[in-house]
Amino acid sequence: MATDLEDIVGHMRRFAWPDYLVFVSMLMLCILIGVYFGFVQRKPNTESEYLMGGRTMLVFPIALSLIASFISGITLLGLPTEVYSFGIQYVYVALGVTLMGFVMGFIYLPVFHKLNITSTYEYLESRFDRRLRMFGSIMFTIMNIGYLPIVIYVPALAFNQVTGVNIHVITPIVCIVCVFYTCVGGLKAVVWTDVVQTFSMFGALVLVAVKGTIDLGGSDVVFRSAWNTGRLERPNFDINPTTRHTIWSQLIGGFVYWLQTNAVSQNMIQRYLSLPSVAAGRRALWIFVFGVCLLMSLCSYCGLLIYATYQNCDPLTTKLARAKDQLLPLFVMDILRDLPGLPGLFVAGVFSAALSSLSTCLNSMSAVILEDFVKPFVSKPLSQRTINWIMRSVVVGVGALCAALVFVVEKMGTVLQLTMSLEAITNGPLLGTFTLGILVPWVESRSALTGGIVGVIFMSWLSLKAQYWVATGTIVFPHKPMSVDGCTYEFDRSLINATTTSVYTTDDIFPLFRVSYMWYTFLGASVTILVSLICSALIFGRNDPKTVSPDLMAGFVRRYIHGPDCALKGNQHRAIASGSNTNGKTLHESAL
Repeated sequence: MATDLEDIVGHMRRFAWPDYLVFVSMLMLCILIGVYFGFVQRKPNTESEYLMGGRTMLVFPIALSLIASFISGITLLGLPTEVYSFGIQYVYVALGVTLMGFVMGFIYLPVFHKLNITSTYEYLESRFDRRLRMFGSIMFTIMNIGYLPIVIYVPALAFNQVTGVNIHVITPIVCIVCVFYTCVGGLKAVVWTDVVQTFSMFGALVLVAVKGTIDLGGSDVVFRSAWNTGRLERPNFDINPTTRHTIWSQLIGGFVYWLQTNAVSQNMIQRYLSLPSVAAGRRALWIFVFGVCLLMSLCSYCGLLIYATYQNCDPLTTKLARAKDQLLPLFVMDILRDLPGLPGLFVAGVFSAALSSLSTCLNSMSAVILEDFVKPFVSKPLSQRTINWIMRSVVVGVGALCAALVFVVEKMGTVLQLTMSLEAITNGPLLGTFTLGILVPWVESRSALTGGIVGVIFMSWLSLKAQYWVATGTIVFPHKPMSVDGCTYEFDRSLINATTTSVYTTDDIFPLFRVSYMWYTFLGASVTILVSLICSALIFGRNDPKTVSPDLMAGFVRRYIHGPDCALKGNQHRAIASGSNTNGKTLHESAL
């Protein structure tokens, strides 16, 4: 057996032609689905058909699309590394996901579905004014442009680990494929490629879990090694918010994070609104909750499996895995390299997760740019040809920009915590703004806008400063026990105790910067809501709740404000809004 580290790396990079065939077949299938919905299926080439699937989509494919859209390669590769390094404490976030399902299904989803909107941020104009709509749209655009390069970069790492192909060679190819089928086929192509990609993701993880377990001699070996090293652990009930993961951060912080990304983000809500009814949306929501929890469980088991396999020779310490998020691909090539085609199936699964997230964001960006940045600022109605040109140009332009930004992302660290931390800059304030609109009808637009801006400034300061302390090595999260005593190959042993040094210590850091990243979205939403309420009480004054259309409020709020006849009042508001559409007024303007 090879004894040099470089020889081991080269030995594992045995991506044969059957593997390339499986990988290319997945990309070709995505292209064919785009061609079918773009050229073969005879449907009107309208904005509603392209962005919303005619609002007649089926529950099961939409549910699978939601799963595929949310579970990117960041989760697929980052979560096994998280469990390998820190244990299963993160996995208790499934409690927050379940709570999110109840809250979204009964408070947020009915409001958006009743309004029959295309862009989620149309709600902010109807409830407040155009300034809030632009605020929401700009925050969404910034978040997506920052998030998508990470989505592309992560699977490129996996491909690099198993083939040695430079990440800047594979990322443009994958982006071109994704841009093509999204541009040509619209929402339907995105959804049905997501269906294929969801099965590919599940298949890849099940394959790895089954083969790895068999090689070790059974799941009891996996769980025993995890229990002995504290990776398989009970919930941590510590109330200290600076503890990285506790049951409270996963339940409350996880609930708020998932509520924002699923209940008010255009990327996800656009799929719910493509269904014909609220009941259909709720069914898709619960399939999504179950599917996501199952997928996270599979990823977590793979993390425990990797540890049981490498417990005596940590590949992160020896640099056999050059980046933390290459750990799962390394494991896959170790157990599957002698089975032609199966490594290709795994890589196809990882790229499926990336393609689904990328295509979803591109389709949503085309909706937001058209509805929020173009239509409100043109004096004449756009022709269908112009609308089609704008939607497809956005897909191409954003796709090219994100591929270029991969050069920036590769300079960053572990992606799971990094992504959630940076997303909170916009996610928390956006959730706070929507929550004010739906639940607090006496807050008016100036108060909400002030709260949103303060929330973004506060979260930018907190998140970027905290990431700086992490990058300098001042904030360090202790890993679970690891060992290199059983390594059978040579490596640079000076790496064992190598750490990033800092002139500061943890005690020098302001405590707020040490708060767990799981609380970031919660903090952003809380600051936004609190500042808005203070401005409403002390500066700008209260809004008269009865001037707000019942359709813009949660059911229990509108019954409290408008009484038992709120449904009739909602119909009257809709009739007024419908009658004024020709004058270009919003629902909010009509109500006033």
